[in-house]
Amino acid sequence: LFKIMFSRPLSRALIGGFARRSLTSQARNNNGRQQYQWSRTRWNFGRATSTGVATVALSGGIAFVLHASNAPSDKKLATSSKVDYNEVRKSIAALLDDNNFDDGSYGPLFVRLGWHASGTYSHIDSTGGSNGGCMRFQPESDWGANKGLHLARQRLESVYHKHPGLTYADLYTLAAAVAIEEMAGPKIKWRPGRSDHPDGKKSPPDGRLPDAAQGAQHIRDIFYRMGFNDQEIVALVGAHSLGRCHTDRSGFEGPWTFAPTTFSNEYFRLLLEEKWQIRRWKGPKQYEDVKTKTLMMLPADMALIEDPEFRKYVVQYAKDGDTFAKDFAAAFEKLLELGVDFKTADGNNRSLWSRIFG
Repeated sequence: LFKIMFSRPLSRALIGGFARRSLTSQARNNNGRQQYQWSRTRWNFGRATSTGVATVALSGGIAFVLHASNAPSDKKLATSSKVDYNEVRKSIAALLDDNNFDDGSYGPLFVRLGWHASGTYSHIDSTGGSNGGCMRFQPESDWGANKGLHLARQRLESVYHKHPGLTYADLYTLAAAVAIEEMAGPKIKWRPGRSDHPDGKKSPPDGRLPDAAQGAQHIRDIFYRMGFNDQEIVALVGAHSLGRCHTDRSGFEGPWTFAPTTFSNEYFRLLLEEKWQIRRWKGPKQYEDVKTKTLMMLPADMALIEDPEFRKYVVQYAKDGDTFAKDFAAAFEKLLELGVDFKTADGNNRSLWSRIFG
């Protein structure tokens, strides 16, 4: 996600470029080409066209961060903040590596934390989403789909206390963004502005997160409710290139790829090219690769190649890691902002940039 935004005097504001967001109803287009690197070094993403920050100092001495856009319909704006998010990013990155945890990194768990904190949104009634930080409260903290995420929240608690003014809602989503970048993934645009609710009363009902044991119709029901299309769905599920399943959390077991702490398009390539068979074990239905029997796929993963509309994007991403990275970054940015109302200081959603400069 993004390199952090913080305010500066007006005399230096015009040095930077302006952050640009495309319409959230479409996957973003990026003409810059990226070169995929199969390593834990960061993806060499085309950043020259991606982000920039400008700031405006107002007469009252309060500085506001602008998230400008060349899209007329983009009315969202990051709120003011005294938090140094560059330092927050560094604090998060310092917590990722741990040789005693899973595959040596908390990164995949941080991605899952941000994903599940955001994926409860419904565009039908505008409930749920990443605002509020309600996952730290019951009932959301006790949902079956959120098992194990207390480990991520506990790991990040020191970051919250180290940076006064930081909200849990911003922390959980930024942690996911930082983790993706640190695991060789693309730059994910992120901006602050989420508030924390005092309790879990505003948590949506349970059952809004994906069930890995289900098929294509369930996947569409879940993601369409959030406002995603088929292409965005497949791109987001590509996050399965990271991490592994645990029997004490989801009931499933094993990694999707041979490099579960490196962001790549290997998930799609393996899904298409390997032969998969139902695993014979006492756990829930899942698949294993015939060759090594060390990788796994879930019923929801197999649905992506069984459904013709989903499959065409799987094929595309398996062949083109750059396109996958670009589409994933756009969809993940959209995911992390679901349910958030980035307002100006006066509560007006009209772009501050347009109000100042016309």
